Amino acid sequence: MNQKELNELRRRFRPDRSSIRSIYGCYVSGSRQIISWIDAPLGLMPQEEQELYLGLLKKSLSGTLGKNLIDIVFSSQQVADSDEHRLLQTLRRTALQDRAARETLCQKIINAIDLGGSSYLILLAADAYDVPHRGKDGRLQRENADEVFQYIVCSVCPVKTPSPALSYCAGDNEFHQAPAGQTAAAPELGFLFPAFDDRTANIYNALFYTKNAACLHQEVIAPLFCVEPPMSAAEQKEIFDGALRQTLEKDCSYDVIQSVHEQLRTRIEAHRESKDPEPLTLSVGEVARILTDNGVPAEKADAFRAECERQYGPAAALNPDNLIERNKFEVTTQEAKLHVAPENSSLIEARVINGRKYILIPADAGVSINGVDVTIPLHP
Repeated sequence: MNQKELNELRRRFRPDRSSIRSIYGCYVSGSRQIISWIDAPLGLMPQEEQELYLGLLKKSLSGTLGKNLIDIVFSSQQVADSDEHRLLQTLRRTALQDRAARETLCQKIINAIDLGGSSYLILLAADAYDVPHRGKDGRLQRENADEVFQYIVCSVCPVKTPSPALSYCAGDNEFHQAPAGQTAAAPELGFLFPAFDDRTANIYNALFYTKNAACLHQEVIAPLFCVEPPMSAAEQKEIFDGALRQTLEKDCSYDVIQSVHEQLRTRIEAHRESKDPEPLTLSVGEVARILTDNGVPAEKADAFRAECERQYGPAAALNPDNLIERNKFEVTTQEAKLHVAPENSSLIEARVINGRKYILIPADAGVSINGVDVTIPLHP
């Protein structure tokens, strides 16, 4: 799925736009006991309550593709004949009307999930979207539907008890402690099935959501979808950083790494400005060429490429946003830590003066110490 397709589905999650009839699921205790089942017709709820339910489901389609939203790819064998895919198809085709299938899915999630002992809600909804035709000018022609996209969405939302608070009681004309309730928070994870690729159903893919890009909840992905869990963004970055350190050795210099980060950041920003809905990806070979362009010997760039292919896979498409911290540039020594805006990273220099290594930054104006403006005298 690309960003346009994702946004098109996200706009569905309003009472006047979706065809979601009921919210299903269950409320689960921290000890994995089902407290209650949910089967709530949306049309019988007040509008504010409808919006709250739809808002939680919509958040399972939020975040960054390739980071918070991960493609789950089923094999041809799974699609042809497997329990996990058959269950998802049953839920989709029956619009979640099959109670036994709903309960099986919920139990699979309950058996696998680890939210640190917190209670949570599993929310399920089914929608049928009359996909409007997109004209040559790119505009949607809502009066002309190409097909009906039937899909299910799932959100797993932690349930939290707010801190005690004082609340005004009009009858007593005083403030008293408000009774502590329990509140469903934003989803920690969720999924969409099937994927909405090229604005049509792709039953070979699901889209998995994680609130924390560093934690993909692989403990849920493996038993629920029976696929090899993908790497989290944090794991991808750790492998990238390790490959640079191990293969470049003494050529892993400040100038090389600063330039790699700058070039990757430039590509990310250019992609964002282009409004291209497709996620930005680079091959391992393209990253290796950035190294050779910055003076790294060809044999070490080849070693870097071989290590990345071993770790990521030979045909891996890397998301640059997962390899660097786009909004952060930090230089750390044993004694100090220096933060600068990434676009100003080129102002920092690594120099050797009188046999000693230094990190230098310009200090022509605007220098302060703990908020006190200071001057730096010029010495002859």
